[in-house]
Amino acid sequence: MELKEKKILVAGMARSGVAAAALLAGRGACVTIYDRKTAGELGDALEPLKGLPVTSSLGQEPDSAAYDLVVTSPGIPLTAPVLKKAMDAGVPVIGEMELGAELCPCPYAAITGTNGKSTTVTLLGEIFKNAGYLSYCVGNIGLPVTQVLPSVTEKDRLVIEVSSFQLETIRDFKPRVSAILNITEDHLNRHGDMATYIAMKARIFENQGPEETVVLNREEPLTAALAEKARCRVAWFSDERAVDFGCCVENGYVVFVQDGEKRRIVAVDEIRLPGRHNLQNAMAAACMAMLMGVPAPVIRHTLRCFAGIEHRIETVRTVNGVTYINDSKGTNVDASIQAVRAMDVPSVLIAGGYDKHTDFTPFAKEIAASKIHTVVLIGQTADQLDAALRGVGFGSIRRAGGFKEAVLLAGSLASEGQKVLLSPACASFDMFTDFEERGRVFKQIVKEL
Repeated sequence: MELKEKKILVAGMARSGVAAAALLAGRGACVTIYDRKTAGELGDALEPLKGLPVTSSLGQEPDSAAYDLVVTSPGIPLTAPVLKKAMDAGVPVIGEMELGAELCPCPYAAITGTNGKSTTVTLLGEIFKNAGYLSYCVGNIGLPVTQVLPSVTEKDRLVIEVSSFQLETIRDFKPRVSAILNITEDHLNRHGDMATYIAMKARIFENQGPEETVVLNREEPLTAALAEKARCRVAWFSDERAVDFGCCVENGYVVFVQDGEKRRIVAVDEIRLPGRHNLQNAMAAACMAMLMGVPAPVIRHTLRCFAGIEHRIETVRTVNGVTYINDSKGTNVDASIQAVRAMDVPSVLIAGGYDKHTDFTPFAKEIAASKIHTVVLIGQTADQLDAALRGVGFGSIRRAGGFKEAVLLAGSLASEGQKVLLSPACASFDMFTDFEERGRVFKQIVKEL
């Protein structure tokens, strides 16, 4: 991609936009940055651009039709006027992730799915590190692709967590190996319907050909059905049946199957991550690592040692016999269902948050059948969750006016030997900047008890 002296507009000054602008300016592009917020409102966010030759259009919309290229942050929908005007004028609009991938000098893997992305990305990154590579976990996981590129060489490995928002703006994105872990209802406030959401997820492999591979969940019907659209090789992971290419469970072991040959990776009961969903995540990562040439003993060692990521069913502390669990990463129904299933003792659940137009009935049914004895509701969706819970006959519901009040109330409702689980089944934007801030605040409150 030729960048020198190209007029490029970077839209959105969150982390990915700032990183993209810095990279482009460093490579000789004529960069203009745009955000609806003013420089004063953005504050320290623009610090990485200090001293770089960039032009600002902050707080006022630029003429996006006058540029050679627009690079957008994933938080800006394609329907936004600044992007629509550019597209109507024939100006290419790509995302920051696409820009980074096009400039990436090394092989990269990409992972999407409604749930489990961050765990699987981090796990695969650890496998690469243990295999001797300098590896970077980037993308939707929080670190922009363009931020790490100045340090990346052809000998390294990138693992990219990819959201449906980022897939809206790909162009030539072509991973060596991609994976779709699962697809359940989410982000309908952005995509409108499930058909569009599924189509966005499938874009992860749309540029892959016979030399590349997509890894799909054989036990998840919406994901498995996408195999028909693939022009690349399709590998599977399954914990319930044999596969002819990919990873499956046989006689208590995860095995990798290719060209009729089976190689044992690790015993299922040696995998440190708990739960069936994490077994599937581990198989997806193992399959991808094998396809990218990592030896089985390295994968085995990593699966035996990897304990998980922050904010995902994370034990924070036990206070007066009550154990507090941070699952702030539970930003949708399916993710929080997995967390509820992981509760092995009577527990109090804190749920609710930003409204993503979700059906909470499956979540309510799972709660009613689980060890959750009381639910403390917060946020925009409290009324919807209340109605869903009462609709399945679960009536042990309390309300909290604020987040700290919810944590204290939940703790008072739990007895010795029980747990308090934060797993909102909702995004955090009604109260926090992101799920990470929500999780950190939860942990800080618990640490001060």
